[in-house]
Amino acid sequence: MNLSKITNSVKRTYLYSTGFEKAYLVFINLIRITLIIAIVSSILSQNWWILLTTILAFIMTFLPYIFEISYKINLPLEFEILTVVFIYASMFLGTVNNYYEIFWWWDLLLHAGSAIALGLFGFTILYVLHRANRLNAKPFLIAIFAFSFALAVGGLWEIFEFIIDQTLGWNMQGSGLRDTMGDLIVDSIGAFIASLLGYLYLKKRDFFILGRVMKRFIKQNPKLFEVENKDIDKKGKAKR
Repeated sequence: MNLSKITNSVKRTYLYSTGFEKAYLVFINLIRITLIIAIVSSILSQNWWILLTTILAFIMTFLPYIFEISYKINLPLEFEILTVVFIYASMFLGTVNNYYEIFWWWDLLLHAGSAIALGLFGFTILYVLHRANRLNAKPFLIAIFAFSFALAVGGLWEIFEFIIDQTLGWNMQGSGLRDTMGDLIVDSIGAFIASLLGYLYLKKRDFFILGRVMKRFIKQNPKLFEVENKDIDKKGKAKR
């Protein structure tokens, strides 16, 4: 991965043609403009902590591009939007603008959103393997994996918060055990929602918005399903 590849990838986003793609581009760039304004403001006010956090948030808004370049995978725009919104909401609104203190439910909202996103990510990993005939698993087991994946990441994050609080004297866990258990419960709910959506999609294919997202994902990433395509040539039909 190099700078020219990243630049070319960013340039290609400006060739979006559909209304949804153009709206996505405008929305993401508006977020980046607010971050640039905050960077300039923090320099003028010499608030170096806010400057560092905001610069980091700005750079992280390009993570979807970097992921696509590194692994040669076209991510659904919905996933890119969720990623950027989460970064913006947690690092800029939550940390820089103190939304964690202003709104008691802000941390819980982000935990729920991240658990749903991670659950869908875990579901997608196994779904790709399943569709490509690299894994033989029933829909229920795929849903269980999605749930476990999201909850495991949530648990690791709580361990990270505990280590930071104990070593650096921060207060990431807030009220301690109550805050941790509240976060894990919300993580469980989000993970369950994601795994349920994945299970229903496997059963009905066109279920809710997930059906359209997965259909575009399969169409835009044919190499992920090369094994399945070979089976189609041999058997004359796709695996369901």
